[in-house]
Amino acid sequence: MSAGALTPVFIRLKLSLLRNGLRQSGGRKAAYVTSAVFALLFAALQLIGLIALRGHAHAASVVVLAVAVLGLGWAVMPLFFPSGDETLDPTRLVMLPLRPRPLVRALLTASLVGIGPLFTLCLLAGSVIAVARGGAAFAVGVVAVVLALLVCVALARAVAAANVRLLTSRKGRDLAVLSGLVIAIGAQIVNFGAQRIGASGLGELDPAGDVLQWVPPASAIGAVHAVSEGSYGRAVAQLALSAGALAALLAVWSRHLTRLMTSPDGSTLPTADTAARERSSTGLAALLPPGRTGTVMERSLRYVWRDPKTKAAWVTSLAIGLIVPVFNAWQGTGSVYFACFAAGMLGIQMYNQFGQDSSAFWMVATTISSTRDAYVELRARAYALLLITLPYAALVTVLTAAMLGDWPRLPEALGLSFALLGAMLATGAWTSARFPYSIPQEGYKNVAPGQTGLAWISVFGGMIGAALLCAPVIALAIWLNVSADGDDFAWLLLPVGTLYGAVLTAAGLRLAAPRTARRLPEILQAVSKG
Repeated sequence: MSAGALTPVFIRLKLSLLRNGLRQSGGRKAAYVTSAVFALLFAALQLIGLIALRGHAHAASVVVLAVAVLGLGWAVMPLFFPSGDETLDPTRLVMLPLRPRPLVRALLTASLVGIGPLFTLCLLAGSVIAVARGGAAFAVGVVAVVLALLVCVALARAVAAANVRLLTSRKGRDLAVLSGLVIAIGAQIVNFGAQRIGASGLGELDPAGDVLQWVPPASAIGAVHAVSEGSYGRAVAQLALSAGALAALLAVWSRHLTRLMTSPDGSTLPTADTAARERSSTGLAALLPPGRTGTVMERSLRYVWRDPKTKAAWVTSLAIGLIVPVFNAWQGTGSVYFACFAAGMLGIQMYNQFGQDSSAFWMVATTISSTRDAYVELRARAYALLLITLPYAALVTVLTAAMLGDWPRLPEALGLSFALLGAMLATGAWTSARFPYSIPQEGYKNVAPGQTGLAWISVFGGMIGAALLCAPVIALAIWLNVSADGDDFAWLLLPVGTLYGAVLTAAGLRLAAPRTARRLPEILQAVSKG
């Protein structure tokens, strides 16, 4: 089949996949429509904002940086969201008699259908309007928009084709874990950068813009600015860079397509040495307590390391728990008490303990025949969480105090962190038994359809309860800070907060155990829906 005949087929295939996906459930359709509306609204506001930059002295630096970040987003999108577009997986087409070059052209054209390309088009159009002056600049701008859009789409396709064997394997889905980390770090970097720009002005972007105007796809927009300034030679060079990048990406994409369609898949087959090493690994079990407690702790820690959903939640919590206090301390606007954020983020992992087991919880349920069994199960899960959380919360608090130079407040912050952690372990154990919900194993949803209300009650209700339980320690900290002689006794918050958190944890486990033992059938039914 020729490329001309193949392209309409792939466009119809893309539209059919989209239409059939929306027919699966009303919730999915509502989520898609809502995300589309917000994306297009944001694109329209961004377009207006870029047009408003027209005539500004530093408009070129802003738009070049924006397009460079946009290109980076297209590059990493397939790694974080491999299931977001089913046509990103060319292995589905291996049995069809298709040649790589016509297939590349058809897939590239089909890739231009969707919200992402439309959002990109709006940003590129606004960037051209912001920097173009004169008819020649606008004429070059049309070429630049087309080139930049094709570079972005081809970049995403080339990355997806190069990593498709990994992305469609079970281990490859672990790459989604990085999305939480990237979002958390990126949000704080954007916040920090916005504050710096607010204080110093857009001129701060000029050094970065001078470099990025030579990096595709931003070089295409740089060419429009060059024509506006009368630098036609520089404009030709920048357009040539974008065109060369597009040709190189298409060649790489075509080569990987050829390899995918002619070579077997061995990406998910472990070597004999790896398998033997995994079978003989007993280091973790040797360090844990004997009996059921050690077994449950090992299982919980293996979930953290191996289960993609559990790992994603932990990585996100670890990243945000560190970033919030450290970035605020770095900017000189924080407080050592911000370190309590680390304990709070990690304490959330105690909520919905049985949901992470999903349908495999029936194996755990068969081993619980009494309140004592339920208590040991919950206690071991709490121990596994504390094994990571206690040293991490202490490390973040010490680091924050060191960056701020506020060592006298260190005992207070540690005491508050440990009290908060104990309160969250207590409420998390109770809500795990009272409001369990399922975590789907496939896709990127963290709550099964119909259980969103349970998730909100479990997490946010538990967090409010934990805050109320911490009220006595918070009141003590406030009293010591306002009291004339409070500084002499502030160190008492460390032992008081630690003991109070331990008492809360023990009490919460004791209260949750009988409810867990009584509600095993209901818990099993709730967590198996995904």
